Amino acid sequence: MSAIRLLVLGAVRQHGRAHGYQVRNDLEFWGAHEWSNAKPGSIYHALKQMARQGLLVAHETAPSTAGGPPRTEYELTDAGEAEYHRLLRWALLAHDEKPDVLTAGVGFIVDLPRPEAIDLLRRRVAALEEWADEVERHWTPRGAPEEWGHIGEVMGLWVHTATSGAEWTRGLIERLEGGAYVMAGEGERSIEVLPEGAPGPSAARPAPGPSAEPGGK
Repeated sequence: MSAIRLLVLGAVRQHGRAHGYQVRNDLEFWGAHEWSNAKPGSIYHALKQMARQGLLVAHETAPSTAGGPPRTEYELTDAGEAEYHRLLRWALLAHDEKPDVLTAGVGFIVDLPRPEAIDLLRRRVAALEEWADEVERHWTPRGAPEEWGHIGEVMGLWVHTATSGAEWTRGLIERLEGGAYVMAGEGERSIEVLPEGAPGPSAARPAPGPSAEPGGK
């Protein structure tokens, strides 16, 4: 699964109707261009592709009074709504996707009812625990660890990744069970992913300069 489709559908959905520049601005504000493939070209390509696929409907708008060019605004169709929720559920459930898929899923988790989100995350924990157990039982070399050689580090990495991922997921489940966040069907909430006034993740990056370059002083 590619995170770009979920990210673009989710960004459009939050506005109801949105043009490509709005979608790009939102995703860059969330830092998605740093942790996913949500680059400008990919965003505009995804919008046009999903419009051709019937997941989005394109609305042509009139030129602005300032003389700017007309913009195409996009809106989810019923098929797009169904695809958005399918991708969102998969992003939270699948334990073997790239990290950007889970990151996108968590970014839009509030669009699911609380019980469903908790159920998906519990199933994710079970899959991670099963994977860690399978690695230890069937993939880890026999004998003492010092006899494994460096290949044993691979198995250790897999198990550590699975167990730490399960631990983080259990923490999120606990927070959701405790009432964190306004989930789908629980009332009004801002369309913004971040709290009002909070800087986006990309704002935490240091400004480019000599010290940011390899070997900079």
